[in-house]
Amino acid sequence: MDRKTKRLLLLIVSCSVTGVVLGGTSSWAESTICLRADTVTSDCLTQNPINKTIEGMSTGLLAGAGAAFGAAWQLRRED
Repeated sequence: MDRKTKRLLLLIVSCSVTGVVLGGTSSWAESTICLRADTVTSDCLTQNPINKTIEGMSTGLLAGAGAAFGAAWQLRRED
């Protein structure tokens, strides 16, 4: 594996991991805030916080990987 490929993979992995952490954290916080609100809606009661967190993590994974590919594409265009 050449150096550019290793750097690209490192960029994709680091952006994806960051996306997973941020997406999961924000979804978990949103679920917690929803349940602690003064008026709890039926959506808050029927949604499983774990499923909501996993959904946020998967969205973050896709967003992070997309950002990495976008950045790599932009760098290649500039070269």
